[in-house]
Amino acid sequence: MPEDRPPDVSILVPALNEEDTIGEVVERLLALPISKQVIVIDDGSTDRTPEILAGYGDAIVVLRNEVRGGKGAAIRKAIPHATGKAVIIQDADLEYSPEQIPSLVAPIVEGEARAVYGTRFSKGFPKGMALPNKTVNVLLAWSVRLLFWRRLTDEATCYKAFDRALLDRMNLQCVRFEFCPEVTAKTLRLGEIIREIPIDYIPRDKKAGKKIRWTDAPEAFWTLLKWRFKGF
Repeated sequence: MPEDRPPDVSILVPALNEEDTIGEVVERLLALPISKQVIVIDDGSTDRTPEILAGYGDAIVVLRNEVRGGKGAAIRKAIPHATGKAVIIQDADLEYSPEQIPSLVAPIVEGEARAVYGTRFSKGFPKGMALPNKTVNVLLAWSVRLLFWRRLTDEATCYKAFDRALLDRMNLQCVRFEFCPEVTAKTLRLGEIIREIPIDYIPRDKKAGKKIRWTDAPEAFWTLLKWRFKGF
């Protein structure tokens, strides 16, 4: 790829104390057979995450918050640095396989879609997903139908990919995990169709470092409702 040509995709990786997985995640992202830019946002990690990231030099872009700001704030911090036509989110753990990214961003790179979500539920619920999480995901999908009259099977998926120009129109304000419902609501408010592509997913639990909880659900529902009617 010529140096003056922007990458096809910018991959944003919010990370908080992920020393066990961040190295493998970055290695697998760098190995993807696509034109990409990898941006890792270290959101105030206190473990070896910063040290591991420093070892990649100029191969990736590393942004750091000295004080923890939240996943949404980390993503907002990274967006101005993203130069790809498509932008996708990758969690710093391995619940989601990075090798699925090329198929998710392809419709955007090729101009066939402006928003693509990787759905975890095309074949039912993944083995190992806790019942409260299943319940919340079903309710979120129905909330999207009720509020926006659009069918969406997996509103809370990490794998959300957007045309960069579409993201720029959203004026995002999220701080924590409300990133997901905010971008969903604003994508639909802007008249875009969200294409869903089936993905594989391996749930992890609190002991393995999972940070989002089913108790974050009220904020997600409120965010969908707020941005259904509020101007942005």
